Amino acid sequence: MTSDGSTQTRPGVDRPITRADLQAKFDQLRGSAEPTATTRNLGLTAGIAAAILVVLVVYLLGRRRGKKSRTIVEVVRA
Repeated sequence: MTSDGSTQTRPGVDRPITRADLQAKFDQLRGSAEPTATTRNLGLTAGIAAAILVVLVVYLLGRRRGKKSRTIVEVVRA
């Protein structure tokens, strides 16, 4: 019995390693390394939140700059 619960003999110990053995192991590793939907959604949500935060900060800074008092020079022609 192997570590994954199957009753086959272990490749490399009792028999040579075949292409099918390698392919099965690669498929198993690839399946565990793929990102899940929740990880992808979390990244998307964080990106959207960061973009909204940047737009809000730029808006508030522009609003503050527009309210600064400036010297007004009035030209009167007579």
